[in-house]
Amino acid sequence: MNIIKNRYIYIAISIIIIAIGFGFMLYNNSQGKGFFNYDIQFTGGSSIEISSNGKEINNDGINNILKDSINIDNAQIQIVGNGESVIIKTRLLSQDERTTLIDAICNEYSLTEDDFSVRDISATISNEMKRTSFLAVLVSCIAMLIYVSFRFKNFKIGASAIIALLHDALVLVSFYAIFRIPLNDSFIAAILTILGYSINATIVIFDRIRENKGKNSKVDEEIMNNGINESLRRSIFTSLTTFFTVISLYIFGVESVKIFALPIAIGIVCGTYSSIFLAGSIWYMLDNIKTKNS
Repeated sequence: MNIIKNRYIYIAISIIIIAIGFGFMLYNNSQGKGFFNYDIQFTGGSSIEISSNGKEINNDGINNILKDSINIDNAQIQIVGNGESVIIKTRLLSQDERTTLIDAICNEYSLTEDDFSVRDISATISNEMKRTSFLAVLVSCIAMLIYVSFRFKNFKIGASAIIALLHDALVLVSFYAIFRIPLNDSFIAAILTILGYSINATIVIFDRIRENKGKNSKVDEEIMNNGINESLRRSIFTSLTTFFTVISLYIFGVESVKIFALPIAIGIVCGTYSSIFLAGSIWYMLDNIKTKNS
């Protein structure tokens, strides 16, 4: 595969995907839905856990009650286990709204107030979570930049790896925006996991390219392509093994596991793509810029 020759095609594919994601963000925000489907961990709000006591409670029924009783149609509803309990996450409810909602659910499913557990998450805590989450991603990227630059004794190689990681993060953000997946602490865990996985796959390929490069002062198109192609089978098979494991968790896991597993699966695909088709191409392009200016 002549990946370096076709690098602009692969870069264009990534730009289109990211642009679509940002387009969805702008559209959803213009419709009053916000850029993302923020969980109450980020926005503050109320979390109501209902013990079903054997009653069959489904998302549509709860959504109808929320709409009819307190005029809310964008709540996050999570069925836990085999329906033993239901968790409703929505904006911060007043005491009157809370009472009205609980009474409506009790009447519909023959429950009592003892079957409900309500807690509020303040916006102050949520703002702190946003700050620390951003800081965690920033620190991890800086640490990886330093590590890769030190390992390969070349800052531009480190920069190319970080640009590929930025691509992975933006694609995952686009995925959350397009499919309106609740943005919560699982997103931070997912993005840090994906960045770690992707940088490992990128370093494997970069090591092979460095071996082929030898004592040459720069990498040409042939050296770069050979290094990527020689690592191709290993990268794909390793990713497939991990991907199938994560997909199994998504298919057979409970709802809380599925929310985490799906972004990881998408991230594995994205990280494999960037390590094979983008990272080496970016290294080659940065190296050529240096050559032209020298």
